[in-house]
Amino acid sequence: MRMTLRHQPQAILVTGGAGFIGSNFLHRMVPRYRNIRFVNLDKLTYAGNLMNLRTLQRASNYRFVRGDVADSDLVRRLFAKYRFATIVHFAAESHVDRSIRAPIAFAQSNVVGTVTLLEAARQAWQEGLSRNGRYLFLHVSTDEVFGSAAAGAYFTEATPYAPRSPYSASKAASDHFVRAYGATYNLPFIISNCSNNYGPYQYPEKLIPLVILRALEEKPVPVYGTGANVRDWLYVADHCAAIDLMLQRGEPCSTYLVGGSCDRANLDVVTLLLDIVDEALGRKPGASRALITYVEDRPGHDFRYAIDARRICRSLGWSPEHTLEEGLRETVDWYLRNRDWLEATADNSYRSYVKAQYDQA
Repeated sequence: MRMTLRHQPQAILVTGGAGFIGSNFLHRMVPRYRNIRFVNLDKLTYAGNLMNLRTLQRASNYRFVRGDVADSDLVRRLFAKYRFATIVHFAAESHVDRSIRAPIAFAQSNVVGTVTLLEAARQAWQEGLSRNGRYLFLHVSTDEVFGSAAAGAYFTEATPYAPRSPYSASKAASDHFVRAYGATYNLPFIISNCSNNYGPYQYPEKLIPLVILRALEEKPVPVYGTGANVRDWLYVADHCAAIDLMLQRGEPCSTYLVGGSCDRANLDVVTLLLDIVDEALGRKPGASRALITYVEDRPGHDFRYAIDARRICRSLGWSPEHTLEEGLRETVDWYLRNRDWLEATADNSYRSYVKAQYDQA
């Protein structure tokens, strides 16, 4: 298949492609667009896992490079070698709890790393920036930059930024830098602000894989506060399909909000997920609900996120293909079928993280 991009790149730089969303994106794109070389730049921090990409290792149009997006010399060398016309920027520290404990690491990765990429792109593309459609910097961000939505309200592309955690502040800053490079240097960009993703290859500190693993081990399942906090859930394959469309037909220098139209209270999601695990394992219906354990709420915990995704639906013809229950069932099935991935990931940082965070519950 040939991608119908406005600028027809020969090579695309994908940052953070060994992580959760990035690896799902590469699984979609590499076999689909064999005329394009995909170069995956990933530092392989705790959440980056080359097991996520083992089926792509021999693909002729895929190359992995281990390195930091904040390493300006490395990034410049990659631009010189591959002549990227497109960047899809996933690489980021993304866990709010970790950002509360180590905010400087988030500023370094999410802000400095993004500016490093922008500057490399500006320098490499400067002679062609006046010609519309030749280049594109696609920046994958989050709905958390908007803060907490009021009851009945939904985030839109016009919602003011109001980040309330070090993580969301770092992502808001990176969004602002992307727009600033667009305004100052005429660098073409698209910003994608997505809701909570879930699905295969997600690192087990995030809610849904954490619940699955704790349920499999029949250990307490932690729920912050009363579990009333609301999130909009987006199956990762649906998100990757949206990014694919943005690359092909997205309007340069614009923003798209991508949500799953599945805003639910955390407790409801956890309960549904535990019931699906019980069904998959042949347990008594509702048995794992007894594992739910309420833990102290985290500081600055936004109460509600909800996305109005009508712009991308109208302009690009995208819509999520998975309901929440369908996506959760596929996710549970994937984890059960990929125990080797699960065990390799869980043996190290997952177990130490859970022990430190939740075993006292």
